Amino acid sequence: MRRTVTMALVTTAAVATGVLGAAPSASAGLTTYCIGTGGAVTVPNDLYVPPGESCALTGTIITGNVAVAAGANLVVDGGRVDGQVDVAADGYLDARNSTVRGDVVVASGGYGVYLQESDSGAVTVKAKGSSTIDTFLFADTSTITGSVNANAGEVRLDKGTTVTGSLNTTGTYYTDLHDSFVDGALSVLNSSTGSVICGSAVAGRSTFAGNIGGVQVGPNGPLDSCASGGYFGGNVSITNTTGGVTVDDNIINGSLTVQRNNPAAQVAANNRIRGGVVGDTPATAAAAASAKRAAAADRADNPQERAEQRHEAAVDEAAAAGAARL
Repeated sequence: MRRTVTMALVTTAAVATGVLGAAPSASAGLTTYCIGTGGAVTVPNDLYVPPGESCALTGTIITGNVAVAAGANLVVDGGRVDGQVDVAADGYLDARNSTVRGDVVVASGGYGVYLQESDSGAVTVKAKGSSTIDTFLFADTSTITGSVNANAGEVRLDKGTTVTGSLNTTGTYYTDLHDSFVDGALSVLNSSTGSVICGSAVAGRSTFAGNIGGVQVGPNGPLDSCASGGYFGGNVSITNTTGGVTVDDNIINGSLTVQRNNPAAQVAANNRIRGGVVGDTPATAAAAASAKRAAAADRADNPQERAEQRHEAAVDEAAAAGAARL
């Protein structure tokens, strides 16, 4: 169990750096330690959630950077962070109806990031060394200004989420895009359980390569159920993939390359592919439907459930710690 502390401490950055080397430094020379709950106030410097502690803020404005230490939780509802948020190993950021103007960086082994109806800067999720469920980025009805770069865990963008840059993942557990928009390129490489792109639009080139669990672009595929295909503004390439490839009910304003996939890709006749197909022979819609097979092991894991569990625990711990002195 995490220890209970009744208030937050405000200390100078010099002391914080000397005692807890991971604490941030602010231009104002101060860092606010947050343990417990806080309301609609302005924190005029950096904010730090110490290891193993929970901080739950409602309507709070933080003018500096934020550091969430190892095993710590930061829940922000209706608030704003003007700087960057760094999340350490087993740390958790939960932002709802909020704005993070800076980037969000998740260290290797971070628990995860949940964005709901929120805005943030670019998001980086660093690798832990294997493509397992060790972290997650789940964005729901949110806007990420910049690019998403992830090298671990589960990545799911859902319900009208927009990425103004590119979405690039390597070695994730999976990378899924549902009813969302990427205004740059999309790259999904070496995912252990593959990728599902449904009801979404990608403005730039889309590249899927070396994915083990399969690639499903549109409905009627082996990995997930969804209602519609999507729009791709550039070329789409799906290569060196195992676990099955299905391409169904999409508009591709470029060419589709499907090569060296095992089994061969199933490309339905209802796709509209402006630049034609290179590689495997397109299949009929019936053949695409018959390609359904069991998804890779436990791919149905839902990061939103993990987010809600951590959210509830963090809010309870923060409430038990009492009011943070912000």
